[in-house]
Amino acid sequence: MSEKVILHYFNARGKMESIRWLLTVAEVEFDEVYLTTRDQYLKLLDDGSLMFQQVPMVEIDGMKLVQTKAILHYIAEKYSLYGKDIKERVMINMYSEGLMDLMEMIMIHAFVSGTKAKLDDILTKAKERYLPVYEKALSGPVYLVGGKLSLADVQLLECTLMLEEKFPAILADFPNTKAFQGRMSQIPSISRFLQPGSKRKPQPDEKIKKTVMEVFNLTNLNLG
Repeated sequence: MSEKVILHYFNARGKMESIRWLLTVAEVEFDEVYLTTRDQYLKLLDDGSLMFQQVPMVEIDGMKLVQTKAILHYIAEKYSLYGKDIKERVMINMYSEGLMDLMEMIMIHAFVSGTKAKLDDILTKAKERYLPVYEKALSGPVYLVGGKLSLADVQLLECTLMLEEKFPAILADFPNTKAFQGRMSQIPSISRFLQPGSKRKPQPDEKIKKTVMEVFNLTNLNLG
């Protein structure tokens, strides 16, 4: 029996949240080690656990994986959430990376000043650049690529839920995407993940910002 997957990150969404989502959909149990002190981070560095001195880091199959995309691709490939051939995989990657770009804007927003203008920019880009792509792709198919659940679908659900936290009515003009969100939310593993008390993390608050600053020895978290 393989050892349980262990996630090393903050008790927060950040770049680890997509990994939590994907493991949940693959029905893989995982434990989490939360970074709360600088000493924990320095120990990971001293142990050689962080290839590029960054988290997230995931212990899986005897390896210590870093870099979010690499981790996601490994999990997706292992659990058959990554298409049937190279052409499907490149489509999954394109959809996935577009969603990661959009989600990163939302993540960064919590740590910036001048938030009204930046929030307006996120809304405009979501409605004009990103959501139309997924709306068109879902005009007939149940899933984005190859008629089968993939990494891209999991991230689209995650992203639309993040968007609705900021802009509750944003999917009103994207009925295919809203219907997709509803279907995905009925998958048993996802339905459980969306319930209170699951390993899904809330939106970041001042406490987590303070923890991040202390762990990385930062004096300013303004990324704007």
